[in-house]
Amino acid sequence: MKRSTGQDRSITAKWRPATRAVRAGTWRSEQGETSEAMFLTSGYSYDDAATAAGRFAGELPGMTYSRTQNPSVQMLEDRIAMMEGAEACRTQASGMAAMTAVLLCQLSAGDHLVAARALFGPCRWVIDNVLARFGIETTLVDSRDNSAWEAAIRPNTKVFFLETPANPTMDIADLEFICGLARAHGITSVVDNAFCTSALQRPLEFGADVVAYSATKLMDGQGRVLAGAVCGSDAFINGKLLPFQRNTGPVLAPFNAWVVLKGLETLELRAQRQSENALKVGQFLESRVPRILHPGLPSHPQYELASKQMDSGGTIFSMILDGGREQAWALLDALELIDISNNIGDSRSLMCHPATTTHHSVGPEGREAMGVYEGMVRMNVGLEDPDDLIEDLDQALAKAGL
Repeated sequence: MKRSTGQDRSITAKWRPATRAVRAGTWRSEQGETSEAMFLTSGYSYDDAATAAGRFAGELPGMTYSRTQNPSVQMLEDRIAMMEGAEACRTQASGMAAMTAVLLCQLSAGDHLVAARALFGPCRWVIDNVLARFGIETTLVDSRDNSAWEAAIRPNTKVFFLETPANPTMDIADLEFICGLARAHGITSVVDNAFCTSALQRPLEFGADVVAYSATKLMDGQGRVLAGAVCGSDAFINGKLLPFQRNTGPVLAPFNAWVVLKGLETLELRAQRQSENALKVGQFLESRVPRILHPGLPSHPQYELASKQMDSGGTIFSMILDGGREQAWALLDALELIDISNNIGDSRSLMCHPATTTHHSVGPEGREAMGVYEGMVRMNVGLEDPDDLIEDLDQALAKAGL
């Protein structure tokens, strides 16, 4: 299906990242609006029957139905693709809609998937339950062990699936090695980049075939809407993903697309400032908690790899307390400024207990294998003054016996 466009790619291709985040993909109607318009419509009308037939056949540009195309949604897709350095992008109703679609659109019964052991809880649930029900085999590996990826390859291996940094263990996967290995064996590499976005890490530059997102997180950045996105080559996005998405329907609402478009305008500014804040907060916590997992701190076991792949340490980190769930909950309950919430990427600072929230569905054995311990808490650092966050953590830690 051909897609119409509102910009001259010969011009937009020359733009730098900050400019793309504000202006890429923008259309203007005959009203000449400066801010992107919202097209709240499910269908479209045609001048004549031949035009309708031509659009549905993919022979004429233009919209047919908002399950396939919508101007507000397409503006967002064009912008994300340009920011990512991808040929194409399709958005979805949520991050998990994106992750599910990117796997199911290319895997069939009898295929084999190699996935990182440490993943977002619902991603693991889809792998362990949905894929298994449809006869798709999976091998889980420690994403930090390059040799494990190579050893797991079978003749029927079709996809590598990973996130880096991993949620919430903050494992760093070697993108250049893993994606290069996948390509050498004709395997599609899919990287969940929600913790960073293109503002902090660009997996395509390290050889990834596909990059997937929960745009709910940093892209929106203010906890307002659900959204997902998948980026890659035109052949993959419109040849494999689009037929699955068009016929199963996990599409993004135009209003949500418009909200994320507004979020992208400040994505780089927020991501960089929140990363700076997270580093300062992390440096304080190093002397107060038994163990902190922060890719921007030299104490992280993969600090050098993180520094190579990421523009900064990111906005999220985890810490592990010796007192298990009781002490983790005591810390959370003593917070006065920071909210207890399972979201990430938000401009507000948030903390949660992954074992009883984001990774509850994985089960105790699965969590133990992933490294999601009862004493682990995860923190998303926002845009507040970092000294206020440190003061809040200081008093909460004291109340929790730390």
